[in-house]
Amino acid sequence: MTSLLLLRTLPLLRNGFLSHRHQVSNAAAGFLSHRQRVLCSLAEKPQFREDDSPGDGSATAAINSTPSVDDSWRFEDPDYRKWKNLEAEILIDIEPIALLAKDILHSDRYLDGERLDFEDEKIVMEKLLAYHPYSKDKIGCGLDFIMVDRHPQYRHSRCLFVVRTDGGWIDFSYQKCLRAYVRDRYPSHAERFIREHFKRASS
Repeated sequence: MTSLLLLRTLPLLRNGFLSHRHQVSNAAAGFLSHRQRVLCSLAEKPQFREDDSPGDGSATAAINSTPSVDDSWRFEDPDYRKWKNLEAEILIDIEPIALLAKDILHSDRYLDGERLDFEDEKIVMEKLLAYHPYSKDKIGCGLDFIMVDRHPQYRHSRCLFVVRTDGGWIDFSYQKCLRAYVRDRYPSHAERFIREHFKRASS
C-alpha cells in the first residue's frame, strides 16, 4: 500500500520540482537579461577623456551642459585673496601701457615706417624700452627715435623699432618689456602673473 502511494505521488513531486526549476530558470534569465541591458546602456554612453570627444559632435553639448564650478570658496583662503588682490593691482598698473602699445601696432594711427609722435614716443621710452632686458644693446650708440614697421622675419606682424643715431635700427618686443617691468616691480609674484597672463613667448 505504501509503495502504491509513493508511485502515485512521484509524478506530482516531479512536476513540482520541474515547475520550481522553471521558475528559477526564468528568474535567472531575467536577471541576466537585466544585467545585459545595463552593460549595453553603459557601453552606449560616450566615455570622455580630457582630449576625447564623440564623433557625433555631442561633446560640446555635454560639456556646455555641465554646471560651472563655483570656486568662490577659494576666497576664504587668505593667501588666495592676497594673490587675487595683487593680480588686480598689477593689471591696473600695466594695462594703460599695454593698451597703448597694442593701439600703436594694430590701429591705423601709424603707417609702416612712421615715427611715433612725441607723447607716444616718450611713454614707450619710459615705460617699455627702459625695462627691456637688453635696452642698452638695443639703443647702442644712441636713440634717435622710435618707429613702427613690419617685423623683418614675420612680415604679417608689426613691431616697435629703435632707430639709432647712426641710422641703424632694431626691433624690440613690448611684451618682453612688460614682463621685465613686472619682474622688477613685483618680484615675489612676477613669475605666477607672467605664467597666467603672458601665454606666448616674446620674440
